[in-house]
Amino acid sequence: MNVIVYFICLGIGSIIIARACDGFEYAADYLGRNMSDGVKGATINAIGSSMPEFFITFIYLFLFHDTTGFSGGIGATAGSAVFNIMIIPALVILAVHFKGGKKSIQIDRHVLFRDGLALVLAELILIIYLDKVLQWKQGLILIILYLVYLAYIMNSQFKVKKDKKHESPGLQNTELKQPEHDHEAEFQQYRDIKLARINRFLALCRLDLKDMVIGSFEINTITGVILLSVSGVVIAAGCWVLVYACEGISNYLQVPGYFTAVILAAAASSLPDTILSVKDGCKGNYNDAFSNAIGSNLFDICFALGVPLFIYTLIYGPIVIDDVALKHIIELRILLLFMTICCLCLFVLRRQLNILDVGILFCLYLIFAFYIIGQAMHSEITDKIASFIYKLSLHKQI
Repeated sequence: MNVIVYFICLGIGSIIIARACDGFEYAADYLGRNMSDGVKGATINAIGSSMPEFFITFIYLFLFHDTTGFSGGIGATAGSAVFNIMIIPALVILAVHFKGGKKSIQIDRHVLFRDGLALVLAELILIIYLDKVLQWKQGLILIILYLVYLAYIMNSQFKVKKDKKHESPGLQNTELKQPEHDHEAEFQQYRDIKLARINRFLALCRLDLKDMVIGSFEINTITGVILLSVSGVVIAAGCWVLVYACEGISNYLQVPGYFTAVILAAAASSLPDTILSVKDGCKGNYNDAFSNAIGSNLFDICFALGVPLFIYTLIYGPIVIDDVALKHIIELRILLLFMTICCLCLFVLRRQLNILDVGILFCLYLIFAFYIIGQAMHSEITDKIASFIYKLSLHKQI
């Protein structure tokens, strides 16, 4: 098949994912309307917008099996994590600068330390425990780590609500109830605009999931959950098209699917994260914008990779990674950890993030992308860098 067809499929898959993200964002905004700043971004937004990475890993692993499937899955999740930690914050800063008119933004350091330390820990575990032979225990460790993180996040949310209850009644009546009124007014406004009956078939044709599921009715918890579920199914369909296109492109270029997954599948699957974070940034929710990007990385590394690995190895037995694929995977894990630490240090040390930081983040991602492309083309320079990275790894060669 002509490579142009595969690139068209890549674009179609990306559009499907992006359109499904609109419906998901609307439902997530409603379901997480009472969550504190930074918590919604790290939980509901991060999990929902990372559904593409979850489905891509599943499709790669169960469709191609063993080495090819796992290397494609880890390539997509790790590549998406690099994209999220660099490109998404840069785009948020740019959107706030040009659309909001602000020269810089400031992120709560508590949010950065909370999510950043959890992310670094997850990436260290990814380096240490993923070996040549992959079993269900390694997937379970990643899942447990994410569940512990979620428990900590929800516990902090519970403490915030508890502290607010102990405030004076006057403050509760003015400061605490007002945000709830604002949220309800926002969703009520959407319902009032839709005066005529929505044609659900036409809404489905243009992938307007919000109109298709909710229509002219008022959103509630049940319809919100249904909208989330439908959006997830559509995202999964888009991911299948995406994986099909990436495999076709890799076969045409005669390179392992791992390389197309790291760049193409990763960037396309990060569209929901990008859209949600940029919109949060334009609304002034900077903590949610950044915690969505970092929280998505945690979900990608722990859950989107751990669950498919856990289920697959329980059904089919251990996965044995060949030496070539193992070397690429080790290099990618080390690079991911290094890039993450660099970005987190930048976010923490720079109190005000501005255009200068955008340039730094874009340069870091370009270095990463050129390295991956150089590896695919067997560049002498990248081969030397790869050998150096491999020596730094904690992996014990078998």
